[in-house]
This record gives sequence, structure tokens and C-alpha cells, in this order.
Amino acid sequence: MADWGLVARSLMHSDAAGHWWRTLSMQDYNTRVVAAGVALLGAACGAVGAFMVLRRKALFGDAISHATLPGIGLAFILATAMGLPGKHLPILLAGAACTALVGMGVILLLRHRTRLPEDAALGIVLSVFFGAGVALLGVIQQMQGASAAGLESFIYGKTASMLAEDGRRIAICAAMLAAVCAMLFKEFRALCFDPAFARAQGWPVRALDAAMMGMVVAATVIGLQAVGLMLVVALLIVPPAAARFWTDDLRAMVLTSAALGAGSGVVGALWSAMEPNWPAGGVIVLVAAAAFIVSMLFGRARGVLHRFAAHLRLERRVDRQHVLRAMYEAGEQGREAAARSAADLARSGVVPPRRLARALAGLKREGALARLPDDRWILTPAGRALAARVVRNHRLWELYLIRYAAIAPTHVDRDADMIEHVLGHDMVAELERIMDSAGAQALHLESPHRIAPAGEGR
Repeated sequence: MADWGLVARSLMHSDAAGHWWRTLSMQDYNTRVVAAGVALLGAACGAVGAFMVLRRKALFGDAISHATLPGIGLAFILATAMGLPGKHLPILLAGAACTALVGMGVILLLRHRTRLPEDAALGIVLSVFFGAGVALLGVIQQMQGASAAGLESFIYGKTASMLAEDGRRIAICAAMLAAVCAMLFKEFRALCFDPAFARAQGWPVRALDAAMMGMVVAATVIGLQAVGLMLVVALLIVPPAAARFWTDDLRAMVLTSAALGAGSGVVGALWSAMEPNWPAGGVIVLVAAAAFIVSMLFGRARGVLHRFAAHLRLERRVDRQHVLRAMYEAGEQGREAAARSAADLARSGVVPPRRLARALAGLKREGALARLPDDRWILTPAGRALAARVVRNHRLWELYLIRYAAIAPTHVDRDADMIEHVLGHDMVAELERIMDSAGAQALHLESPHRIAPAGEGR
């Protein structure tokens, strides 16, 4: 007899696989609508949020999103009183936009006309407007012939109910926001990085600030349907924060933020379509958070691992330069043709003992040091030329600090050692020019302080 249980399980697995394939290939019309809508929303929020994060106004979106709730309640009450469909989405979004703009105005008023700090103004608007919205929803529940059922979806979002009309509305708004970002890119860049310069150029800084906040209002209002007012702030903050780890260029950051926002929206919407028990709004935010964690770890500009690797490279370069300088200065004092043992270098304290062996081995691989049969180390011709350059840069900086920063010669070695390892070619050339004009010989510089003999800590 056939194993009907096995057959049933095979069919279930086949149906599940077919459902996943249809979802991932976007064969269903509703899936295409939702994915396109949240992708456009994520791109718009990511682009706008990039300027807000750099402007240090990331929480402004949080306050504005909470300020939309009383507008939704008021729009429902007024529409119902006039005999209109209270739950008509354009009416509700118009009400949300009105109170969001009022909230923006209150924030600007409190910030410019009172002595309250900006975070206090944001907290006041967020709590008061959200409290008013919750109260209005309670009033709606008591109204005869009206029901607040469905209005709560604006708090947490209801992505699956998105229609083609909603998608077109999001597309139009996203296109307008992209156009504004492109037209005011230069002004927004100056506003984010140097408001004083923008003001000196005669640009209307407050008007530009208000325009940027108006873009946040627009992005927040169109995001209510998809992720809700509680989570739309995540699309305004998380993608730009993640993009910041990948680049230091503003244009690239805006594009990367928009791409991360769009990608988070699509992946979250598809995941929710494949697993209906997972709400789309929350999944979209979780996907964005995962992108943020990956960016924080592996970002090429500011990622944790990238910075750690850069720190290790700098530490190793510094250690090798210290060893080269110690060997060169020993040769200047005629100490056995500059041959020094590892124990002698360790006693001098040029490099911590736990890192000295690694520095010596690295210099040997580079051909700068050679190991003698008696376990001592000596500079090769190439190593001596490299060491001479390191010592000259160090003494150039020492002389500059002594002449122009009034650093005592007895302390200048320590102060110079903090900066000499990151001097670029342009800075070295500038130091040479300054010291030549001051009468110092840049090609051969004597140490302006006493060099510690072997065995004595530096």
C-alpha cells in the first residue's frame, strides 16, 4: 500500500516550495505592488534621512512620526461628521500631514524662540502629540456609528493591504523628494557640514532647514501605510547610519542609504509574504538593522574591523620606525657599528617587549635589518637609508615644535613622537621649507636633545 503520509508531506513540501518560488519571483500581483511600494519608500526615506543624520537631527523624524497620530484621529472625526468615508486613506494622510507640519512648526518655534534645548523640544512634541492621538482614538471608540478599528494599523503599519493606488502615491512622493534632494544638494551639503559658511554665503539657512524638515514630514506621511508611525523612523535613521560606515563622500552616502533602504523594504516585504505570521513592518526594520550590523563590522570607511586593521597596521609601522631610529642613533654614537641585540633594544624601551620580536622580524623581511651570528641586529644599506629618512622627519618635527610651539628640548622627543608617524610627504616638504627659511639645515639635522645611551629608557 502507498504511504499516504509520505505522499501528503511531499505535497506539502512541494506547495511550500512553489509558494516560496512564486513569492521570490514576484509572480503575484500583490507581491509586486507591495515590493515596489516599500522599495520606493525605503529609497526616499534613506535619501532624506542621510541629510538628517549628518545634520544631527535623526530624532526629528521620531517626533514628526508621533505627531501624525492626532491628525489621523481628527481627519477621521471631521470626515465622519461631514458624511464622508472616515477611513478613506487620502483623507487620513492629509490629516496626518497637517498635524505633522504643526509639530514641525512647534519644534522650530521652541528651538528659536525659547531657551529650551532641541532634545527637549523634540520630547515635548513627541509625547504631547502622541498622547493627543491616543486620546482621540479613545474618543472615536465612543462615537456612535463610528469605529476606530483599522486606525491602529497606522501605528504599526499594514504593508500587505497596500494597493496599486498607494504604490503610485508613494512613487510620486518619492520622485518629488529625489528631485528636491538633487536640486538642493549643494545647499544641503553646506547646511550639514558648515551652517556658518552657508549663512555667510547669504543662503537662507532657516528656510533650508525647514525644507529639509518638510521632506522628513513627507517621507513620514507616505510611510505610515507601510511600516506605521512607530517604525517609519527606523527607515529614516538606520539606512543612513549604515551607509556612513561605507563612505565619507556625501553623494555616495545618499545613494548607498537609498539603496539600503530600498533593499531592506524589498527583502522584508518578500520575507513577510513567504511567512505570513511575520508582520512586514517589523521585518523590514529587522532587515535594516541586520544591514546596519554588517556595515558596522565590515564598512570600508568606518567599520569596526577596518578600523581595527588600520590600527594594527599603524602600530606595526610605528614599532618598526622606532627600531630603525634606535639603530640609526646608535650608529651616530659609534656604538659597535650600530649592531644591537634584542635584549639591548628591549631595555631601551623603544618598543614594548611583547611587540619587539614582531617588529624585528618584519624589518628583516623588508630587508632593512640583518641578523648577525651572535644574535645581534644591524642595519642593511637599504635599512640605513630608510632609517635616515625616519630620523630626519622626526628631528624636523622636533625643531619645529621647539622654534614655533615653545616646547622645551627635554620634552620635545615625547611630543614629536606622537605625530611624526603620520606625517605625509606634503607636510614633510612644508616643514623643510619652514626650517630652511629659519636657517636650519634640513638635509642633515642633529638631534636637538640628548640621545639616551643603550640600556637607558627613552
